[in-house]
Amino acid sequence: MARCNTRYSQNISKTLRIMNNQFKIYESIRGNRVFKIEEDYPEVGVYLYVYENEHCIKDYLQNDIDICKAIALEEYSVPIDSWLLTKPAGAGPK
Repeated sequence: MARCNTRYSQNISKTLRIMNNQFKIYESIRGNRVFKIEEDYPEVGVYLYVYENEHCIKDYLQNDIDICKAIALEEYSVPIDSWLLTKPAGAGPK
C-alpha cells in the first residue's frame, strides 16, 4: 500500500510541476556559442544543447543538471559557475 501512495504522490508532484512551469532552463554564453540546459520529466532527464551562430550543433540527454554542466566544462570549457537560470520552461518570454 505504501508503494501505491508513493507512486500517487510522485504523479501529483509531477502534475504540479507542469502546472507551475517548474522545469528550469539554464544558459551560458561563450563567444558565438550559447549553451542551454533544459529540465524534462525525471523519467526523461535533462538536455544540454549547444548552439553556434543560432544553430543547434550538438545535444546531449543526461540524468541531471550536474552531469550536463560537467560535459559542458569538459567538452567546451564552460565554467561551472557561468550558468544562469533564465526562466522556467513554458513561462513565456523573458
